[in-house]
Amino acid sequence: MKKTELLAPAGSPERLKYALKYGADAVYCAGKEYSLRSGANNFSLEDLKWASDYTHNLDKKIYVTLNASLRNSDFEGLSSYVHYLKEIGIDHVIVADPGVFLTVRQAEPDMKISMSTQSNTLNLQSTKFWHENGAGRIVLARELGINDIKEIVNKKPKDLEIEMFVHGAMCISHSGRCLLSNYMTGRDANKGECAQPCRWNYTLEERPNYSVIESKRPGVEYDIMEDPKQGTFIFNSKDLCLIDQIPELMETGVDSFKIEGRMKSPYYVATVASVYRQKIDDTINGTLKPDQYYRDELEKVSHRDYTTAFYYGPTTDKDQNYGTSSYLRNYDYAGVVKDYNPETNMALIEQRNKIQSGDTVEVLRSDNKEFLTIENIELFDLNNNPIESTPHAKMQYQLKSPEVSPMDIIRINRKTD
Repeated sequence: MKKTELLAPAGSPERLKYALKYGADAVYCAGKEYSLRSGANNFSLEDLKWASDYTHNLDKKIYVTLNASLRNSDFEGLSSYVHYLKEIGIDHVIVADPGVFLTVRQAEPDMKISMSTQSNTLNLQSTKFWHENGAGRIVLARELGINDIKEIVNKKPKDLEIEMFVHGAMCISHSGRCLLSNYMTGRDANKGECAQPCRWNYTLEERPNYSVIESKRPGVEYDIMEDPKQGTFIFNSKDLCLIDQIPELMETGVDSFKIEGRMKSPYYVATVASVYRQKIDDTINGTLKPDQYYRDELEKVSHRDYTTAFYYGPTTDKDQNYGTSSYLRNYDYAGVVKDYNPETNMALIEQRNKIQSGDTVEVLRSDNKEFLTIENIELFDLNNNPIESTPHAKMQYQLKSPEVSPMDIIRINRKTD
């Protein structure tokens, strides 16, 4: 069985480091322009050079997104930017717009191009079309099920790679191509500025009742259910999670598993990357744990309810969140380990959220070992004086702990039963 690439999001240099440290084989990021995540910190030209060097020094890969849909005036400077990406060694670019594709081909004929999920590749013929025109990889549309994925992988050109999303937020619009945000707020989703109006709370007026009748199906009523206090979130998809399906997907020969989330925290990126890293490795090594083990870890990051989306066929009402657009958040990202002194058993921590002496915390370990639980914690300032809590943003403090390593993450369960 081939060891499928694990591709993780890097919305900033810090998140890039965590993605790679926690098991990603490759990362994808963006510069300041031409990307669909304008709200992420993204990378300056100097940052991109650093990121390319840092990633390649770890013998891993880095991809840059050029997946915005552009107007005529947006192409100015694109060719020069592509030249720069090639010069600094970016492994390939991710493209959706055919005009951007053509510009990349003309500027740097040897630059490897991935066709973004925004290109809506749903069938074998489309994969062949893009391959014949120079694409090296296809990111499949998220609307495909397992049978379609198998057929595409089995019949694709041999040197064409297939990538697919396995985890993260889903979009109500086809592969994320949406006009709703632009229409309602003037923020263009296809240029990276989505306001996510699909997550907003809508109400339905009684005219004369709370139901919809489709014009070509007279007499067939579709009830609209609405909480009288909260309203209803009729476009609000659950988050994709295919952790249970990883062994089956690896059998198909898919080349790359992609995690969504360039806007997410380092804690999110680290946790999700580490779980999928373990599942891939355990599948290869024949050491798979019960499915619930991996799912429990994924419940510890901020997320909406999970769904397998289109994997087994068309979605149903069970793939939507109707009651709220809020995230489930049982654990807080409390801090990150900066150093450890084995003589004193003290870990130097940089704060991310407040914890208190006496709490129970978990340590997410960057070497992908099972997390460590520390009960009734003892906290100290930098002068070894006991302290009661860590109230100040990014303050440094000491935590008495078994051996931990830099970039290990401290988290705390905030769930109340």
